[in-house]
Amino acid sequence: MTDNEDRANDEAADPVVGLLLAAGGGRRLGGRPKALLEHRGQPLVEHAVAALRAAGCARVHVVLGARADDVRARAALDGCVLVDNPEWEQGIGSSLRAGLASLAGTRSGTRAGAALVSLVDQPGIGAPAMARVRSGYRDERSLVSAAYAGVRGHPVLLGAAHWAGVAATATGDRGARAYLREHEAEIALVECGDVARPYDIDTEADLVHLEP
Repeated sequence: MTDNEDRANDEAADPVVGLLLAAGGGRRLGGRPKALLEHRGQPLVEHAVAALRAAGCARVHVVLGARADDVRARAALDGCVLVDNPEWEQGIGSSLRAGLASLAGTRSGTRAGAALVSLVDQPGIGAPAMARVRSGYRDERSLVSAAYAGVRGHPVLLGAAHWAGVAATATGDRGARAYLREHEAEIALVECGDVARPYDIDTEADLVHLEP
């Protein structure tokens, strides 16, 4: 069997690929990259990758930016596709564009039916919530989002048919928000408030959420 045939079989068996955005520099955390913050004895980036895999994503792409070399050296990311975002300082929109480009095949040669997008600074959102959102995948037109008390949050599943539109509107720190707002009627909301806590690790005060 050729490598291309192996890849085609992998994609057929696992159309939803995890996409972890982990490029942030932690500006309000004294310049500490969020990917390397410790939680339960491991860097946040490792914690998030493990959650995506436990949720059923055999393939995971990780977008790196701030101190990418240190993240590569200190975090165990074996088996992940690591995507460098040299424009990470422009905001999460640039990381989302880089990640979707890698999934579309312009960087890695792979193709997926959908991306399950997760943020490295939300350790309270684990595998149970990710699996619920992932289970909403139907085809490349799928749009699925976690909800907390009815309010849309992360993770978000973006079917491949939406990637170009998302990338075209993902600027600054907005990510996919503008595109999702325009396509609100198409989004399947999955309540996750009973299994996840959607806090962000943005400031020194938020570090209380991290566990030894």
